[in-house]
Amino acid sequence: MISFNYETNFKINNPEKATLWITNAISEEKCKLGEINYIFCSDNYLHKINVQFLNHDTLTDIISFDYSVGKELHGDIYISVDRVKENASEYDVKFEDELARVLIHGVLHYCGYKDKSDKEAKLMRSKEDYYLNKR
Repeated sequence: MISFNYETNFKINNPEKATLWITNAISEEKCKLGEINYIFCSDNYLHKINVQFLNHDTLTDIISFDYSVGKELHGDIYISVDRVKENASEYDVKFEDELARVLIHGVLHYCGYKDKSDKEAKLMRSKEDYYLNKR
């Protein structure tokens, strides 16, 4: 089950379509959907989580807590709507496209993709682009 939760005034457009798209990506990655919670919030809200749980005193667009069991995906994905808006502007892309990238990015982490090294980040970006083209 995928649920969308809000700690800000933002609401995702067409959550049913987003759920189907994410579910199909999970299936294509040979994983099983468990329970994934997306929490949309502000920079300030996510910054507090970043400091408290990850000891990082920085702004970020996404933090994902992975509770997956094997290939069954479970987790909480926090997304700063403020940061997504700013990144969309910085990269000159539509807000909806940047939001979709972040939505799938969190799930790809649960599927086993990393992005710490240049090689890992390149593969992650390639997977993001692949699924963005399937929306």
